[in-house]
Amino acid sequence: MNLPHSYKRLCTFLCISISTAILFAAGPALAQISPNEIRDPELKALEKQYFSELKSLNQSIAHLHFPFAFYLSRYVGLEPSKQAEADSRGLEFVRFHDRIVLKITGNYNAAYDADKFTRNERAARTFQDVLLPILRTITQSISPDVGCEAIGFEVSYHTRANEKSYDYEGKEYLVVVVDRQNAFRLAQATNDQERQDILNQSQVFLGGKEYGLSLLEKDPLLVESPQKTAPTKLGATIPAKSSAASGYSGSPLLRSSSNGLTYPSSENGMTAKPDLSQSRPAAKPEDAEKLQAEFKAQLDALANAGKTKYQFVDYDPPAFVVVNKQMALQMTLRNALHFDAEKTSIYKRAAQSFDLFLAPKLKDILADVPEGANFDFYDFSVVNLFATAPGVKERSEAIEFVLPKNLAKQFADSEITNQALIDKSQVLINGVRIALNLQLVE
Repeated sequence: MNLPHSYKRLCTFLCISISTAILFAAGPALAQISPNEIRDPELKALEKQYFSELKSLNQSIAHLHFPFAFYLSRYVGLEPSKQAEADSRGLEFVRFHDRIVLKITGNYNAAYDADKFTRNERAARTFQDVLLPILRTITQSISPDVGCEAIGFEVSYHTRANEKSYDYEGKEYLVVVVDRQNAFRLAQATNDQERQDILNQSQVFLGGKEYGLSLLEKDPLLVESPQKTAPTKLGATIPAKSSAASGYSGSPLLRSSSNGLTYPSSENGMTAKPDLSQSRPAAKPEDAEKLQAEFKAQLDALANAGKTKYQFVDYDPPAFVVVNKQMALQMTLRNALHFDAEKTSIYKRAAQSFDLFLAPKLKDILADVPEGANFDFYDFSVVNLFATAPGVKERSEAIEFVLPKNLAKQFADSEITNQALIDKSQVLINGVRIALNLQLVE
Protein backbone atom coordinates (compact mmCIF):
# COMPACT_ATOMS: atom_id res chain seq x y z
CA MET A 1 0.00 0.00 0.00
CA ASN A 2 1.33 3.41 -0.94
CA LEU A 3 1.15 5.86 1.96
CA PRO A 4 1.06 9.61 1.44
CA HIS A 5 4.46 11.28 1.68
CA SER A 6 3.25 13.55 4.50
CA TYR A 7 2.13 10.48 6.51
CA LYS A 8 5.55 8.85 6.08
CA ARG A 9 7.23 12.02 7.34
CA LEU A 10 4.92 12.08 10.36
CA CYS A 11 5.75 8.45 11.21
CA THR A 12 9.47 9.12 10.85
CA PHE A 13 9.21 12.19 13.12
CA LEU A 14 7.27 10.23 15.76
CA CYS A 15 9.83 7.39 15.73
CA ILE A 16 12.71 9.79 16.16
CA SER A 17 10.90 11.68 18.92
CA ILE A 18 10.05 8.49 20.82
CA SER A 19 13.62 7.19 20.50
CA THR A 20 15.02 10.51 21.69
CA ALA A 21 12.64 10.59 24.65
CA ILE A 22 13.62 7.06 25.64
CA LEU A 23 17.31 7.92 25.37
CA PHE A 24 17.00 11.01 27.57
CA ALA A 25 14.79 9.21 30.06
CA ALA A 26 17.29 6.38 30.35
CA GLY A 27 20.31 8.70 30.70
CA PRO A 28 19.80 9.77 34.35
CA ALA A 29 18.86 6.25 35.38
CA LEU A 30 22.14 4.91 33.99
CA ALA A 31 24.03 7.43 36.16
CA GLN A 32 23.47 5.25 39.22
CA ILE A 33 23.65 1.54 40.00
CA SER A 34 20.18 0.00 40.08
CA PRO A 35 19.10 -1.65 43.36
CA ASN A 36 18.24 -4.73 41.29
CA GLU A 37 21.93 -5.25 40.54
CA ILE A 38 22.81 -5.63 44.22
CA ARG A 39 22.60 -9.03 45.87
CA ASP A 40 23.15 -8.10 49.52
CA PRO A 41 19.64 -7.38 50.96
CA GLU A 42 20.84 -4.62 53.31
CA LEU A 43 22.90 -2.86 50.64
CA LYS A 44 20.05 -3.25 48.17
CA ALA A 45 17.66 -1.57 50.60
CA LEU A 46 20.10 1.33 51.11
CA GLU A 47 20.59 1.74 47.37
CA LYS A 48 16.84 1.89 46.91
CA GLN A 49 16.36 4.32 49.81
CA TYR A 50 19.02 6.79 48.59
CA PHE A 51 18.68 6.16 44.86
CA SER A 52 17.53 9.68 43.95
CA GLU A 53 20.16 11.34 46.16
CA LEU A 54 22.94 9.26 44.61
CA LYS A 55 21.78 10.13 41.08
CA SER A 56 21.80 13.83 41.94
CA LEU A 57 25.21 13.50 43.59
CA ASN A 58 26.64 11.82 40.51
CA GLN A 59 25.53 14.76 38.38
CA SER A 60 26.75 17.35 40.94
CA ILE A 61 30.20 15.76 41.11
CA ALA A 62 30.38 15.61 37.32
CA HIS A 63 29.93 19.41 37.24
CA LEU A 64 32.66 20.16 39.80
CA HIS A 65 35.80 21.87 38.49
CA PHE A 66 39.15 20.24 39.27
CA PRO A 67 42.69 21.25 38.24
CA PHE A 68 42.58 18.30 35.80
CA ALA A 69 39.77 16.17 34.42
CA PHE A 70 38.10 13.78 36.87
CA TYR A 71 35.61 11.08 35.93
CA LEU A 72 33.43 9.08 38.27
CA SER A 73 33.70 5.46 37.25
CA ARG A 74 32.79 1.95 38.31
CA TYR A 75 36.48 1.09 37.98
CA VAL A 76 39.76 2.88 38.69
CA GLY A 77 42.85 2.75 36.50
CA LEU A 78 41.11 3.30 33.16
CA GLU A 79 43.04 4.95 30.35
CA PRO A 80 42.00 8.59 29.74
CA SER A 81 40.73 7.77 26.24
CA LYS A 82 38.22 5.30 27.71
CA GLN A 83 37.01 7.28 30.73
CA ALA A 84 34.36 9.48 29.08
CA GLU A 85 32.57 6.45 27.64
CA ALA A 86 33.06 4.14 30.65
CA ASP A 87 30.47 3.20 33.25
CA SER A 88 30.16 6.40 35.30
CA ARG A 89 28.18 4.90 38.17
CA GLY A 90 30.93 5.60 40.68
CA LEU A 91 28.80 5.85 43.84
CA GLU A 92 27.53 2.80 45.71
CA PHE A 93 27.10 1.23 49.13
CA VAL A 94 29.53 -1.63 49.78
CA ARG A 95 30.77 -3.72 52.69
CA PHE A 96 34.34 -3.05 53.75
CA HIS A 97 35.95 -4.59 56.86
CA ASP A 98 32.52 -5.51 58.24
CA ARG A 99 31.25 -1.96 57.83
CA ILE A 100 28.86 -0.41 55.33
CA VAL A 101 30.65 2.26 53.32
CA LEU A 102 29.38 4.79 50.79
CA LYS A 103 32.13 4.40 48.18
CA ILE A 104 33.14 7.00 45.59
CA THR A 105 35.30 5.70 42.74
CA GLY A 106 36.94 7.71 39.99
CA ASN A 107 39.89 8.42 37.72
CA TYR A 108 41.85 11.68 37.99
CA ASN A 109 43.89 12.72 34.96
CA ALA A 110 46.68 14.57 36.76
CA ALA A 111 50.15 13.30 35.81
CA TYR A 112 52.57 14.26 38.59
CA ASP A 113 56.29 14.56 37.93
CA ALA A 114 57.94 12.04 40.25
CA ASP A 115 61.13 14.15 40.27
CA LYS A 116 59.26 17.16 41.68
CA PHE A 117 56.66 15.55 43.96
CA THR A 118 57.25 12.83 46.51
CA ARG A 119 54.80 9.95 46.71
CA ASN A 120 53.24 11.57 49.78
CA GLU A 121 52.96 14.96 48.07
CA ARG A 122 51.20 13.40 45.07
CA ALA A 123 48.66 11.67 47.29
CA ALA A 124 48.19 14.76 49.49
CA ARG A 125 47.56 17.00 46.49
CA THR A 126 45.02 14.53 45.08
CA PHE A 127 43.34 14.45 48.48
CA GLN A 128 43.17 18.26 48.61
CA ASP A 129 42.21 18.87 44.98
CA VAL A 130 39.78 16.00 44.38
CA LEU A 131 38.63 14.12 47.48
CA LEU A 132 37.87 17.18 49.62
CA PRO A 133 35.68 19.02 47.05
CA ILE A 134 33.74 15.81 46.41
CA LEU A 135 33.34 15.18 50.13
CA ARG A 136 32.01 18.71 50.66
CA THR A 137 29.46 18.15 47.89
CA ILE A 138 28.38 14.84 49.42
CA THR A 139 27.97 16.19 52.95
CA GLN A 140 25.93 19.10 51.62
CA SER A 141 23.58 16.73 49.83
CA ILE A 142 22.98 13.87 52.27
CA SER A 143 21.92 13.74 55.89
CA PRO A 144 24.53 13.27 58.66
CA ASP A 145 22.57 10.15 59.72
CA VAL A 146 22.86 8.53 56.28
CA GLY A 147 22.61 4.76 56.65
CA CYS A 148 26.32 3.89 56.39
CA GLU A 149 29.18 3.76 58.85
CA ALA A 150 31.83 5.42 56.70
CA ILE A 151 32.49 7.28 53.45
CA GLY A 152 35.27 5.90 51.27
CA PHE A 153 37.18 6.99 48.18
CA GLU A 154 39.26 5.05 45.69
CA VAL A 155 40.91 7.25 43.08
CA SER A 156 43.64 6.61 40.53
CA TYR A 157 46.00 9.24 39.12
CA HIS A 158 49.13 9.25 36.97
CA THR A 159 52.79 9.76 37.77
CA ARG A 160 55.66 10.40 35.34
CA ALA A 161 59.31 9.48 35.73
CA ASN A 162 62.32 10.08 33.50
CA GLU A 163 64.51 7.01 33.15
CA LYS A 164 67.65 7.87 31.15
CA SER A 165 66.57 7.80 27.50
CA TYR A 166 62.83 7.36 27.97
CA ASP A 167 59.86 8.64 29.94
CA TYR A 168 57.66 6.32 31.97
CA GLU A 169 54.10 7.04 33.06
CA GLY A 170 52.34 4.85 35.59
CA LYS A 171 49.35 4.96 37.91
CA GLU A 172 48.91 5.21 41.67
CA TYR A 173 45.81 4.24 43.61
CA LEU A 174 44.69 6.18 46.68
CA VAL A 175 42.06 4.76 49.07
CA VAL A 176 40.70 6.79 51.99
CA VAL A 177 37.94 5.55 54.32
CA VAL A 178 36.60 8.01 56.91
CA ASP A 179 34.03 7.30 59.65
CA ARG A 180 30.70 8.97 58.83
CA GLN A 181 30.80 11.54 61.64
CA ASN A 182 34.44 12.32 60.92
CA ALA A 183 33.62 12.73 57.22
CA PHE A 184 31.23 15.58 58.02
CA ARG A 185 33.86 17.11 60.32
CA LEU A 186 36.49 16.76 57.61
CA ALA A 187 34.30 18.55 55.08
CA GLN A 188 33.94 21.50 57.47
CA ALA A 189 37.59 21.63 58.64
CA THR A 190 39.20 24.99 57.96
CA ASN A 191 42.91 24.12 57.97
CA ASP A 192 45.29 21.27 57.25
CA GLN A 193 46.00 20.58 60.92
CA GLU A 194 42.33 19.82 61.57
CA ARG A 195 42.20 17.66 58.44
CA GLN A 196 45.36 15.83 59.48
CA ASP A 197 43.92 15.02 62.91
CA ILE A 198 40.88 13.44 61.23
CA LEU A 199 43.01 11.55 58.70
CA ASN A 200 44.98 10.07 61.59
CA GLN A 201 41.74 8.44 62.76
CA SER A 202 40.90 7.14 59.28
CA GLN A 203 42.09 4.38 56.95
CA VAL A 204 44.44 5.38 54.15
CA PHE A 205 45.97 3.02 51.58
CA LEU A 206 48.33 3.92 48.76
CA GLY A 207 49.28 1.38 46.14
CA GLY A 208 47.60 -1.37 48.13
CA LYS A 209 49.45 -0.77 51.42
CA GLU A 210 48.43 1.07 54.56
CA TYR A 211 49.84 4.58 54.37
CA GLY A 212 50.40 7.46 56.80
CA LEU A 213 49.32 10.32 54.54
CA SER A 214 50.63 13.68 55.74
CA LEU A 215 49.12 16.98 54.62
CA LEU A 216 51.73 18.96 56.55
CA GLU A 217 54.99 17.33 55.58
CA LYS A 218 56.83 16.28 52.44
CA ASP A 219 57.12 12.69 53.66
CA PRO A 220 54.44 10.39 55.16
CA LEU A 221 53.85 9.55 58.79
CA LEU A 222 55.23 6.30 60.14
CA VAL A 223 52.85 3.36 59.95
CA GLU A 224 53.42 0.00 61.56
CA SER A 225 54.00 -2.67 58.89
CA PRO A 226 50.76 -4.65 58.56
CA GLN A 227 50.65 -8.42 58.72
CA LYS A 228 49.70 -9.97 55.42
CA THR A 229 46.08 -10.97 55.13
CA ALA A 230 43.85 -12.17 52.34
CA PRO A 231 43.04 -9.41 49.85
CA THR A 232 39.85 -7.54 50.62
CA LYS A 233 38.12 -5.60 47.87
CA LEU A 234 36.41 -2.34 48.69
CA GLY A 235 33.76 -3.31 46.14
CA ALA A 236 33.52 -6.94 47.22
CA THR A 237 29.72 -7.00 46.94
CA ILE A 238 29.76 -6.20 43.21
CA PRO A 239 28.84 -9.26 41.13
CA ALA A 240 31.84 -11.22 39.88
CA LYS A 241 31.27 -10.23 36.25
CA SER A 242 31.89 -6.57 37.14
CA SER A 243 35.46 -7.19 38.24
CA ALA A 244 36.23 -8.79 34.90
CA ALA A 245 36.13 -5.42 33.16
CA SER A 246 39.37 -3.67 32.34
CA GLY A 247 40.70 -1.44 35.08
CA TYR A 248 41.47 -1.76 38.72
CA SER A 249 38.18 -2.63 40.45
CA GLY A 250 38.87 -2.61 44.15
CA SER A 251 41.16 -1.82 47.02
CA PRO A 252 44.16 -4.14 47.38
CA LEU A 253 45.83 -5.73 50.41
CA LEU A 254 44.31 -4.23 53.58
CA ARG A 255 43.94 -5.17 57.22
CA SER A 256 41.36 -4.40 59.87
CA SER A 257 42.18 -2.00 62.68
CA SER A 258 40.29 0.39 64.91
CA ASN A 259 41.32 3.50 63.02
CA GLY A 260 43.54 2.38 60.16
CA LEU A 261 46.73 4.01 61.44
CA THR A 262 48.95 2.49 64.11
CA TYR A 263 52.12 4.12 65.34
CA PRO A 264 55.38 2.72 66.76
CA SER A 265 55.36 2.02 70.47
CA SER A 266 57.15 4.39 72.81
CA GLU A 267 59.50 3.32 75.60
CA ASN A 268 56.68 3.01 78.11
CA GLY A 269 54.76 0.68 75.81
CA MET A 270 52.07 3.24 74.95
CA THR A 271 51.28 4.02 71.33
CA ALA A 272 53.29 7.07 70.30
CA LYS A 273 51.87 9.43 67.68
CA PRO A 274 54.59 11.28 65.75
CA ASP A 275 54.78 15.06 66.04
CA LEU A 276 53.34 16.58 62.87
CA SER A 277 55.35 19.78 63.16
CA GLN A 278 58.99 20.32 62.29
CA SER A 279 61.70 19.09 64.62
CA ARG A 280 61.44 22.27 66.66
CA PRO A 281 58.59 22.49 69.22
CA ALA A 282 55.20 23.45 67.83
CA ALA A 283 54.65 27.21 67.83
CA LYS A 284 51.96 28.69 70.08
CA PRO A 285 50.06 32.00 69.96
CA GLU A 286 52.01 33.25 72.98
CA ASP A 287 55.24 32.63 71.03
CA ALA A 288 53.93 34.86 68.25
CA GLU A 289 53.02 37.57 70.75
CA LYS A 290 56.49 37.40 72.29
CA LEU A 291 58.17 37.63 68.87
CA GLN A 292 55.87 40.51 67.92
CA ALA A 293 56.87 42.48 71.00
CA GLU A 294 60.59 41.71 70.57
CA PHE A 295 60.69 42.98 66.98
CA LYS A 296 58.05 45.71 67.25
CA ALA A 297 60.33 48.52 66.10
CA GLN A 298 61.47 46.62 62.99
CA LEU A 299 57.90 45.55 62.17
CA ASP A 300 56.71 49.16 62.44
CA ALA A 301 59.49 50.22 60.08
CA LEU A 302 58.53 47.44 57.66
CA ALA A 303 54.87 48.53 57.79
CA ASN A 304 55.75 52.16 57.03
CA ALA A 305 58.07 51.22 54.18
CA GLY A 306 55.54 48.72 52.87
CA LYS A 307 52.78 51.28 52.47
CA THR A 308 54.87 53.37 50.09
CA LYS A 309 57.03 50.71 48.39
CA TYR A 310 55.05 47.46 48.37
CA GLN A 311 51.32 48.36 48.51
CA PHE A 312 50.89 47.10 52.09
CA VAL A 313 47.36 47.74 53.39
CA ASP A 314 47.10 50.03 56.40
CA TYR A 315 44.47 47.95 58.22
CA ASP A 316 46.60 44.80 58.55
CA PRO A 317 50.25 45.60 59.38
CA PRO A 318 52.97 42.89 59.28
CA ALA A 319 52.67 40.48 62.21
CA PHE A 320 53.91 37.14 63.45
CA VAL A 321 51.19 34.46 63.42
CA VAL A 322 51.00 30.69 63.93
CA VAL A 323 50.15 28.66 60.80
CA ASN A 324 49.85 24.87 61.17
CA LYS A 325 51.81 25.00 64.46
CA GLN A 326 54.67 26.87 62.82
CA MET A 327 55.68 30.51 62.99
CA ALA A 328 54.96 32.75 60.01
CA LEU A 329 55.45 36.42 59.23
CA GLN A 330 52.19 37.61 57.71
CA MET A 331 51.94 40.58 55.34
CA THR A 332 48.92 41.83 53.38
CA LEU A 333 49.28 43.67 50.07
CA ARG A 334 46.76 45.29 47.75
CA ASN A 335 47.34 44.19 44.17
CA ALA A 336 48.00 46.98 41.69
CA LEU A 337 46.45 44.80 38.97
CA HIS A 338 42.69 44.78 38.41
CA PHE A 339 40.85 41.73 37.08
CA ASP A 340 37.57 41.01 35.35
CA ALA A 341 36.06 38.23 37.47
CA GLU A 342 33.94 37.00 34.56
CA LYS A 343 36.81 36.68 32.10
CA THR A 344 39.60 35.27 34.29
CA SER A 345 39.85 32.02 36.26
CA ILE A 346 40.99 31.85 39.88
CA TYR A 347 44.10 30.02 38.67
CA LYS A 348 45.07 32.71 36.18
CA ARG A 349 44.50 35.45 38.76
CA ALA A 350 46.62 33.56 41.29
CA ALA A 351 49.42 33.05 38.73
CA GLN A 352 49.46 36.68 37.64
CA SER A 353 49.20 37.92 41.23
CA PHE A 354 52.38 36.04 42.00
CA ASP A 355 54.38 36.46 38.79
CA LEU A 356 53.46 40.06 37.94
CA PHE A 357 52.88 41.56 41.39
CA LEU A 358 54.40 39.72 44.37
CA ALA A 359 57.46 38.05 42.83
CA PRO A 360 59.09 41.28 41.54
CA LYS A 361 58.83 42.79 45.03
CA LEU A 362 59.92 39.73 46.95
CA LYS A 363 63.67 40.40 47.07
CA ASP A 364 63.20 43.95 48.39
CA ILE A 365 60.57 42.87 50.92
CA LEU A 366 62.80 40.12 52.31
CA ALA A 367 65.61 42.66 52.69
CA ASP A 368 63.36 44.74 54.97
CA VAL A 369 62.04 41.97 57.25
CA PRO A 370 63.25 41.88 60.88
CA GLU A 371 66.77 40.47 61.14
CA GLY A 372 67.31 37.68 63.63
CA ALA A 373 63.64 36.70 63.93
CA ASN A 374 63.18 32.94 64.14
CA PHE A 375 60.23 31.88 61.96
CA ASP A 376 59.44 29.28 59.29
CA PHE A 377 57.17 30.84 56.64
CA TYR A 378 56.22 34.04 54.91
CA ASP A 379 52.43 34.35 54.67
CA PHE A 380 51.62 36.88 51.95
CA SER A 381 47.94 37.78 51.46
CA VAL A 382 47.35 39.57 48.16
CA VAL A 383 44.01 41.37 47.87
CA ASN A 384 42.70 41.44 44.31
CA LEU A 385 40.10 44.03 43.31
CA PHE A 386 37.62 43.27 40.55
CA ALA A 387 36.64 45.80 37.91
CA THR A 388 32.99 46.79 38.33
CA ALA A 389 30.56 49.12 36.59
CA PRO A 390 30.17 52.69 37.89
CA GLY A 391 28.00 52.78 41.00
CA VAL A 392 28.44 49.06 41.68
CA LYS A 393 30.03 48.04 44.97
CA GLU A 394 33.64 46.95 44.55
CA ARG A 395 34.39 43.24 44.94
CA SER A 396 37.61 41.59 46.00
CA GLU A 397 39.29 38.27 46.77
CA ALA A 398 42.26 37.29 48.92
CA ILE A 399 44.99 35.07 47.49
CA GLU A 400 47.34 33.71 50.14
CA PHE A 401 50.87 32.52 49.39
CA VAL A 402 52.45 30.61 52.28
CA LEU A 403 56.13 30.37 51.29
CA PRO A 404 58.85 28.46 53.18
CA LYS A 405 61.35 31.02 54.44
CA ASN A 406 64.46 29.32 53.06
CA LEU A 407 62.92 28.73 49.61
CA ALA A 408 61.66 32.30 49.37
CA LYS A 409 65.25 33.47 49.95
CA GLN A 410 66.53 31.08 47.26
CA PHE A 411 63.93 32.40 44.81
CA ALA A 412 64.82 36.01 45.62
CA ASP A 413 68.47 35.15 44.94
CA SER A 414 67.52 33.55 41.57
CA GLU A 415 68.62 30.09 42.75
CA ILE A 416 65.26 28.40 42.03
CA THR A 417 62.39 29.06 39.63
CA ASN A 418 59.00 30.52 40.47
CA GLN A 419 57.34 27.12 39.89
CA ALA A 420 59.84 25.36 42.18
CA LEU A 421 58.88 27.80 44.94
CA ILE A 422 55.13 27.44 44.34
CA ASP A 423 55.38 23.62 44.27
CA LYS A 424 56.71 23.65 47.84
CA SER A 425 54.32 26.33 49.07
CA GLN A 426 50.61 26.64 49.79
CA VAL A 427 48.30 28.77 47.66
CA LEU A 428 44.84 29.55 49.00
CA ILE A 429 42.01 31.63 47.52
CA ASN A 430 39.57 32.94 50.10
CA GLY A 431 40.84 30.23 52.44
CA VAL A 432 40.52 27.31 49.96
CA ARG A 433 43.78 25.65 48.91
CA ILE A 434 44.44 25.20 45.19
CA ALA A 435 47.11 23.57 43.02
CA LEU A 436 48.85 26.09 40.79
CA ASN A 437 50.86 25.50 37.60
CA LEU A 438 52.07 28.96 36.62
CA GLN A 439 52.84 28.22 32.97
CA LEU A 440 49.75 26.09 32.38
CA VAL A 441 47.29 28.89 33.20
CA GLU A 442 49.09 31.73 31.41
